[in-house]
Amino acid sequence: MIKRNTQQRRRAIVEQLNQTGEVSVEQLAQAFETSEVTIRKDLAALENDGLLLRRYGGAVPLPQELAVPLRGPSVNQLAIAHKAAELIRDHNRIIIDCGSTTLGLIPELNEKRGLVVMTNSLQLANAIHELENEPTLLMTGGTWDPHSESFQGQLAEQVLRSYNFDQLFIGADGIDLNRGTTTFNELTNLSKVMADVSQQVVVMLESDKLQRRIPNLELPWEQISTVITDDRLSSQAADIIRGHGIEVLLVPYQSSN
Repeated sequence: MIKRNTQQRRRAIVEQLNQTGEVSVEQLAQAFETSEVTIRKDLAALENDGLLLRRYGGAVPLPQELAVPLRGPSVNQLAIAHKAAELIRDHNRIIIDCGSTTLGLIPELNEKRGLVVMTNSLQLANAIHELENEPTLLMTGGTWDPHSESFQGQLAEQVLRSYNFDQLFIGADGIDLNRGTTTFNELTNLSKVMADVSQQVVVMLESDKLQRRIPNLELPWEQISTVITDDRLSSQAADIIRGHGIEVLLVPYQSSN
């Protein structure tokens, strides 16, 4: 069996379950060459996502009318996340902000050792907790913001300021070529604090977000180190971003079709 990351393995478990009608922890551990503890984590996570029902020693499918598709980052977002993971070294202390593109970074952390990861997202925290090679996990705490589905506010800012980090990985709703990254969310102060306490700030986003006109400035170019996006970004736009002293890393565009 080819070794798979967590997300790939869980998709394969669902596919196998739908084919066979029942799976056991022991059989899955052998098939995927991993521990029974890891498989139990997989089944618990898949049950939480509404994709199966756990039974003693294994799992059975949900009734078809109740099943929902496994949600996650797009193929293009995963390609961007894979490139971002190349910047992470073992034992780094990193912040991962909430967002669908940053969520794609989590499975990549399985290949790293000794990481300390801070996040303000419950979704990301749960995904990190499910990793086989689980890093040390820190949460900002603070006030829950239902719009961004993350913790914000002064308490979260105070927690962040008590640490120093090697890297921040953050998404964006848009890019203003003159000013920096932009967002629909008016709560931008926590993002600025995240950048303040990080030596390297890596922005991860798809190139089509460049076309969005969004009034709220999130991070000015002065706080950003690197932008990772897909190669649909025009060479003119890339040159303008580089002109602000920003490293631009491009990945081949991956279509979901």
